[in-house]
Amino acid sequence: MRSICFYFQVHQPYRIKDYRFFNMGNDHYYDDEYLNKSIVERVAQKSYLPMNNLLLDLITKHGKDFKVSFSITGLALDQFEQYTPEVLESFKKLAATGQVEFLAETYAHSLVSLKDDGEFKRQVEMHKSKIKELFGVEPVTFRNTELIYSDDVGSKVAELGFDTMLTEGAKHVLGWKSPNYLYNHPEHKNLKLLLKNFRLSDDVAFRFSSQSWSEWPLTTDKYLQWLKQVEKDEQVVNLFMDYETFGEHQWAESGIFEFMRILPTKIIEDGEFEFKTPAEIAKEAKPVSELHVPYPISWADEERDVTAWLGNEMQDEAFDKLYALTEKMKGINDEKMQADWLKLQASDHFYYMCTKWFADGDVHEYFNPYPSPYEAFINYMNVLSDFQIRVNDMTENTETPVQFEEGKLNIDFSELQKMTAAQMKKLIAQIDVEDLAKVKANVSTEVNEKIEKYLGKRKEKALADLEEVKSFSKEQLDKTKKLIQRFL
Repeated sequence: MRSICFYFQVHQPYRIKDYRFFNMGNDHYYDDEYLNKSIVERVAQKSYLPMNNLLLDLITKHGKDFKVSFSITGLALDQFEQYTPEVLESFKKLAATGQVEFLAETYAHSLVSLKDDGEFKRQVEMHKSKIKELFGVEPVTFRNTELIYSDDVGSKVAELGFDTMLTEGAKHVLGWKSPNYLYNHPEHKNLKLLLKNFRLSDDVAFRFSSQSWSEWPLTTDKYLQWLKQVEKDEQVVNLFMDYETFGEHQWAESGIFEFMRILPTKIIEDGEFEFKTPAEIAKEAKPVSELHVPYPISWADEERDVTAWLGNEMQDEAFDKLYALTEKMKGINDEKMQADWLKLQASDHFYYMCTKWFADGDVHEYFNPYPSPYEAFINYMNVLSDFQIRVNDMTENTETPVQFEEGKLNIDFSELQKMTAAQMKKLIAQIDVEDLAKVKANVSTEVNEKIEKYLGKRKEKALADLEEVKSFSKEQLDKTKKLIQRFL
């Protein structure tokens, strides 16, 4: 009998507050707590709680005939514990049924699989431990952030001991092949791959309430017929989607909950399909062939690649600067620093910087707290710069290689770049108040190109910030360090 695999992603990032240039060095709390709390509470009431109750009712009704799977990010679990413990309890009730599989992924819902093997392994192990702690099960199936996958990523996952992984059934990878089969990694034969049927998944996730869609309204009878049109010899239909589809992306008024309440019953009564979890499918079905994926794919946008997160200079700049701190973070045991390190790695921060609008514009705007990708970049880089200062202060010595001489403010910029935050502080402490205007003039000249690169249309605001240096008091001298450090 053919199988249906329902998989839902649950994720909420810690959104960062409006963090200005001169917050650096003075304010190390980055979370927008009001926004985070309000979004999680809202989505809990509109989506998570009613959908969890619905699934629990279906499992109670159908027993072992109905099964689903989840991946819940570490950051989402942390926020459930912090803001909505009732959501966590409702997931525990689902776990107790034995009909739900919980998948492993990166704790921070990060892009680290594309950058650093050690940090990738650390986050996966963290996430596995969190799932075991909360739900009493150890994940055996892996789902990477946004279904990102390549042969290289698959090798890393196989080396971590997983034998099953989910990814996108991207057309440019499959060609004439169907996503409705089980595949395996070309080198690690034991790593089996389940591919999302993006057409049938997106019919629910994106098109369900669209009245301009030729198939609207989507009924359970119509959807069942589409499922039955799948070729008889094809093994599995993988329906992967964001959990916020139910009640948030598609509002309750659209009929989405009623659709999901009726559909499983109709499928079970029809008898052509059975519901299974990813681990069950991988155990029972045989892969039909290897799947070669030389370049990373994902389930985002029409291209199904990673350009939603790493497709422009802003994203690349932020990404590289973030992971340049990896080695130093290994030596920092501070709990607050490690928590901030995880939060800053969330892929959402890079998604907000995306300049790809086209047909995907509405998707990129959803849950986005910024009016433009440039604002997202500026805010994130301000926070990251402060975090970098904190990291350097904890890990580097305080010797000053550049000695300031009174009246000589034209310090070579290449020398400034070599200085640590502590060294910069020592240097700036030697500058008299009367010389601050000269510092301002020197900095604005030296970093004009960098201002242009970093801030684009916001150059005027950056220069206005620089003007404030003229009025600094002796107590404000430390802020001048942040002014220079921001552009290093």
